[in-house]
Amino acid sequence: MALSRFWSFIIVLSVIYLFIMLSTGRQYTLSSVVNGKQNDALVIAELPTKQLQQKDSVLFSKIQANGTLPFQQGDTSYLNLENGVVQLCVGKQQADGIFPTCKNTITDIWLPLIGYLTFFCGLLNLLNDSNAISKLAKILAPFFVKIFPELPKDHAAYGFMTMNFAANFLGLDNAATPFGLKAMESMQEVNLTKDRASNSQIMFLCLHAAGLTLIPTSIIGYRAAQHANNPADIMLPCIITSFVGTLAALIFVSIKQRINLINFVVLGVVTIISAIIGLLLFYISKLDGIEKFHFTGNLSNGALLFIILLIVAYSILNEKFFTLNQTNIFDSFIHGAKDGFTTGVRVLPYMVAMLVALSVFRNSGLMNIIMNGITSTLNIFKVDPQVINAIPVAIMRPFSAGGSRGFMLDAMKTYGADSLTGQLSCLFQGAAETTFYVVALYFGSVNIKDSRYALGVMLLVDLVCVITAIFVCKLYF
Repeated sequence: MALSRFWSFIIVLSVIYLFIMLSTGRQYTLSSVVNGKQNDALVIAELPTKQLQQKDSVLFSKIQANGTLPFQQGDTSYLNLENGVVQLCVGKQQADGIFPTCKNTITDIWLPLIGYLTFFCGLLNLLNDSNAISKLAKILAPFFVKIFPELPKDHAAYGFMTMNFAANFLGLDNAATPFGLKAMESMQEVNLTKDRASNSQIMFLCLHAAGLTLIPTSIIGYRAAQHANNPADIMLPCIITSFVGTLAALIFVSIKQRINLINFVVLGVVTIISAIIGLLLFYISKLDGIEKFHFTGNLSNGALLFIILLIVAYSILNEKFFTLNQTNIFDSFIHGAKDGFTTGVRVLPYMVAMLVALSVFRNSGLMNIIMNGITSTLNIFKVDPQVINAIPVAIMRPFSAGGSRGFMLDAMKTYGADSLTGQLSCLFQGAAETTFYVVALYFGSVNIKDSRYALGVMLLVDLVCVITAIFVCKLYF
């Protein structure tokens, strides 16, 4: 319900605001909102070339000298069109328009997702047909039954969730998504109210969105491209921030669902995870810049290859289970891959709906108004200007991974990759999730319409991560 209202409100408010801006002369054209592309020059006026020539012959001659290419003068660019019109442009478009967003959602997001789902769902079916999922579920049941009390003991979802958490932990986002979707589908089988999120699904999604990450591979790569002195120095702050976010998600949802976390099993698992993270951090801290980047890259990719090896090797050793089911390893993989493709088709409408709504929201200017309001409020409370400069990344992150990435890169380029603003921007990007997209994707995959309090808790966890990131950066750097 919360997601439905958010989606409806941002479309209605954004479109109304656009019409108000158009009627008052503060918006010249609506074409950019519908057909424009991100970073296109925003047209604020158009003049016939003859009229411009009469007003400013020097400027007109400079535009003519550039042919049909844009001519830049200060903050304004001029484009001499072949039909005898000169466009005056100021600023750049915040996001793709409606039609480009629909197209790019399919070509840039959905088609790659289909590929990931097809391959990894095939592997997951091998786990299922070889009886590995049930064995993994039995091993993990003592812990999972404490935080997923409504799921039956030894439920297959435990295995899928473990794979999802492991992939997130290693920074393998593309692999984590198929595992997570399979976990949601598995939990949906025991969900008594099919269009309403169950407690178990909410707990899983909030823990997933917190995104406990050991190796923020992409963030390290972006920092390296921006010439950071030590691109991997963001690892420790990112781990601490995402770990605090994960604990916050666990605590918030447990309070809502009245789950008692004060027990030997849960505290023991948290302690073990903390110890593993601590040991890895201790080892990584002893490496220099190049060695650290090399080790973390091999660790994440090597872990993925090792998981694939284990799944296929285990299937070969337990081929008797495939024979009993009148199939073989390859056919089992193909069957699972087909399910992955079907899942991808099912989630497409939810992806398009959410991303188009966010496109209109950003291009209307309402997103900038909110950002400016928050920045002004923080200025009143004397917040460090370097922190304020990074806040746009934190605000954009729940809405758009691409948008927040753009803000992050701009912050590093403007203020320096090793500045507090640059480091904090990277931390906001690496230690959080695209909340609205995740909610639409995961609940959409199982046709859940009522997400209950999931969205509210996830946004609260995002806030915890932002506050933690600021404190960690201040202390660490």
